[in-house]
Amino acid sequence: MAGRTQTTAAVEDQETRFLKAFEEYSDALFRHASLRIGDREKAIDLVHDAFTKVWTYVRNGHAIDSYRPFLYKVLNNLIIDEYRRAKEASLDALLEQEGIDEGSFPELSESTVEALAATIDGRQAFALLETLPDEYREVIILRFVDQLGPREISTLIEETENTISVRIHRGLKLLRSKIEELEARSHQKSSEDNRRVKTTQTP
Repeated sequence: MAGRTQTTAAVEDQETRFLKAFEEYSDALFRHASLRIGDREKAIDLVHDAFTKVWTYVRNGHAIDSYRPFLYKVLNNLIIDEYRRAKEASLDALLEQEGIDEGSFPELSESTVEALAATIDGRQAFALLETLPDEYREVIILRFVDQLGPREISTLIEETENTISVRIHRGLKLLRSKIEELEARSHQKSSEDNRRVKTTQTP
């Protein structure tokens, strides 16, 4: 993906490609960072830092074969650094199990994901994403917002596909439970409001 030094002409070509990558991916990277950290201003700073690092890399004569994964990689590392300042992430024993992949969980099939998307309000889901632990929020955003596959995510965050698949499974399960709890509270409030209206209307 990167690592080669180049001639002056090649560097100029990389600079042109860098500017094109900025135009094509800056909005998507900002959306990704915003969803990950829930702070618009910090997201702007992180995306700016990511492009600055990549620009410096290009100016130093290195080649980047594919900008999209490279930019996500740099941004993801910056986000991880941001979280590590606050706390140290940990995995539980389930993530160490072998033989688990995305296909092991019916919830992760394309048809199930499409059905879930069709029955859940998008804004509601995005709001609830912010309440998930980062290890789950990260992979769900990468998988279903950025539309990366488990193998791509595995390469991006340097975890096994097994770990990625389990995190997606558990994150979706947690997100679904939060949505159900929210809907139950909303239904209960609606029922209570209806009872109050009937009470006030009783002669």
